[in-house]
Amino acid sequence: MTRRIVVTDHAFGNVDAERAVAAEIGASFAVHQCRTEAETITAVRGADAVLVNFAPMTAAALQALAPAAIVVRYGIGYDNVDVDAARAAGIAVANVPDYGSETVADHAVAALLSLLRRLPVYDGLIRDQGWCQPPDVGPLPALADTTVGLIGTGRIGLAVARRLQAFGTRVLAHDPYADPRIDEVVTRVELDDLLTTSDAISLHCPLVPETAHLIDHRALGRLRPGAVLVNTSRGGLVDTAALTDALSDGRLAGAALDVFEPEPLPADSPLRTQAGVILTPHAAFYSTASVRALQQLAADEVRRALTGAELRSRVA
Repeated sequence: MTRRIVVTDHAFGNVDAERAVAAEIGASFAVHQCRTEAETITAVRGADAVLVNFAPMTAAALQALAPAAIVVRYGIGYDNVDVDAARAAGIAVANVPDYGSETVADHAVAALLSLLRRLPVYDGLIRDQGWCQPPDVGPLPALADTTVGLIGTGRIGLAVARRLQAFGTRVLAHDPYADPRIDEVVTRVELDDLLTTSDAISLHCPLVPETAHLIDHRALGRLRPGAVLVNTSRGGLVDTAALTDALSDGRLAGAALDVFEPEPLPADSPLRTQAGVILTPHAAFYSTASVRALQQLAADEVRRALTGAELRSRVA
């Protein structure tokens, strides 16, 4: 029987690498743009390999796969895949953890610098009022006098820390699972110390039950006045209502958000009209090279799975 490879959804422009692997191993190939569980179940029924971006790979969707199938998540996080259900069903799950760490770090640092230099505020004042004076944005410390707190120090968090070193910025980090070698780059502290000491917070941790809404009313209330927040990790790390309140009452000077809860960002979200907020469409990973690497690495993992080779990045 011909094996079946399915792409549930993507935003890459083409799926040439994936199609080439399917042709190489004689598998059928189908591409969809699933958004709901029902669409996903229909698309993946009987599939031997599934490449998934944001489609919900629920227990019901996993049960629709062929026995001993594999699910490859395009990217690092895999919170849209029910990993426990996959294990129970004998379905392998893999991710692509290293395709674009440097690109995400570039995006996060660009966002941090824009917020710390109050670029969105200057831009808004000039557009709304015609001109402004430099002090109109309030106190503005030099980057060398700034402390940035990183929550999470995996590949991306560490790459962010190394970039910030070039600006003379003090970098704190909180990560219970950190490799001790990060002490060469950052100063490790407890979460409360990081929140109360940092001028900017950048999130680089996975979304798991322990980190859901990690940045809530309490955490935001601990930040020093004028602090800013960057999230290029997962939208669910931040309580959107708490964030909106902190921006509205001025406790938080700004935020740069590449990820949201839910996605896409609802049309009526108050974040769309908040001053000092930078919004990007889950694009921190995006560069021509990183997308090409992501698709090729994901396709290569499917090839390994369907030819009996050892998986490179199995998570379940």
